[in-house]
Amino acid sequence: MAELRLGPLLRYADGSRATVWVETDGPCTAEVRCADGARGTARSFLIAGHHYALVPVRGLTPGTATEYEVLLDDTPVWPPPDSPFPPSVIATPSDGDGLRVAFGSCRWAAPPAGGNDPVGPDALDTLAARLAADPGGARPDVLLLLGDQVYADEISDATRHWIAGRRDVAAGPGDQVADYEEYTHLYYESWLDPEVRWLLSTVPSCMIFDDHDVIDDWNTSAAWLADMRATDWWQERLLSGLMSYWVYQQLGNLSPDELAADPLYTAVREAPDGTDALRQFAARADADPAAVRWSYRRDFGRIRLLMVDSRAARVLAEDRRTMLDPGEAAWLREQVLDGRGEGGEGRGAYDHLLIGTSLPWLLPHLVHDVEAWNAAMCGGERGARWARLGERVRRGADLEHWAAFPSSFDALGDLIAEAGSGPGAPATVSVLSGDVHHAYVAEPSWPGRAPDARVAQLTCSPVHNSVPLSIRLGFRFGWSAPARALGRRIARHGRCAPPAVSWRRTGGPWFGNQIMTLTLRGRSARLRLEQARADRDGTTALRTITERELA
Repeated sequence: MAELRLGPLLRYADGSRATVWVETDGPCTAEVRCADGARGTARSFLIAGHHYALVPVRGLTPGTATEYEVLLDDTPVWPPPDSPFPPSVIATPSDGDGLRVAFGSCRWAAPPAGGNDPVGPDALDTLAARLAADPGGARPDVLLLLGDQVYADEISDATRHWIAGRRDVAAGPGDQVADYEEYTHLYYESWLDPEVRWLLSTVPSCMIFDDHDVIDDWNTSAAWLADMRATDWWQERLLSGLMSYWVYQQLGNLSPDELAADPLYTAVREAPDGTDALRQFAARADADPAAVRWSYRRDFGRIRLLMVDSRAARVLAEDRRTMLDPGEAAWLREQVLDGRGEGGEGRGAYDHLLIGTSLPWLLPHLVHDVEAWNAAMCGGERGARWARLGERVRRGADLEHWAAFPSSFDALGDLIAEAGSGPGAPATVSVLSGDVHHAYVAEPSWPGRAPDARVAQLTCSPVHNSVPLSIRLGFRFGWSAPARALGRRIARHGRCAPPAVSWRRTGGPWFGNQIMTLTLRGRSARLRLEQARADRDGTTALRTITERELA
């Protein structure tokens, strides 16, 4: 009899449909049964010795929350009979209800209960505890995880010990993750956390990768990639990373209609073993990143979410370096402008536009200028010697955000200004990001033009990770007036054109394990930042750090 190995994860949910992801320990038929009579079944598929199913549930009632259970071959496996948590539910939105979006990034797996946590309480664990304590209270309608869901290169002592027991860590990538099996272990360690497991079973989620899901500085530059490809372990590491991302994260990002039209999903489900089909897909993604799209769109009524791949879609050649390849950039523009002016009565297709990108678009001014300068140096603006120095600095200081791709930075700014201007403009355009291990709000302005929408960069990181003192001091200084002056001098040395947009910090920086929530109702938007903090008695709670109206 098959048993549940990981999950369930409630992934996609709209007014009448949902998808629930599970991993099992053997082949089976997975079934989701809801208390209101809605149900769905799916036969498991096989990848690298592991069995998975993504169960489509249909017939849900809009605007309701219904409890559900998971069965494998007609045997109930979820919820566990001794679960301390409330029943998992599928909550479906209804038109006009708006949306509550919680988001963040960068989560080291929390240690087992009772273990010492050197980086403080986990914001996702703490959120789960609050929701479980008040099942009828307000909860997120969707959870956006903006990168670094697992850390393939910064593993726990327990995982390091497990890896050392299965292979020689003196070879290959050492005690970092090497293959698909080791990636699966990272997801077990992270998602079997009892609080997080329950949270992901009852709150729909959207995910996108960042560098640590594969390796730190992933796709920093063409020279970096050449060095990685010259090793004897990188190919297996990358293909396994992409394969596991597709199984554990990307599949659940897609709607039932997108899944039905996906040839890879069909091939994997129909094959006795889908490993080869998925591996060939990952190899194609490596050889020609433009051939695969990891970005995706979700519409929640009149709220549009675009989750943008800012890692694998890059063009790395120094003479045409961009954050998004031409096809990806065209896709993003098409999704942003789709339906503009078609909403009737002067309204566009959406009231709020959310652009999820793991890497912040707007950074502290000094950091932005240093990254632009570095891009110019690496591109040969000051000659070969400066280019070699620039590459060393780029890798050592992680200078590979949107600012390090100046043409892409300006193009995104132009697109946001266009989306937020004129008849049918949304009330807000929000760029949601993580990565930088602190939180802040920044608001742009454009010389000679004033978008009708309120535009903001909303950055929230980490959910659960360390924040070294050097980062705190560096980012605090990076927003200061002396830092802006220093940055301008550095940019002049690089002969950098001024950015097409200016911006100012309007909140933060805030440090700690934290999560942001956007509450969108009609044309209004409210932002709340909460940090996970431990009381003297050892209990943890989310404490509100700031709350403000955006529109």
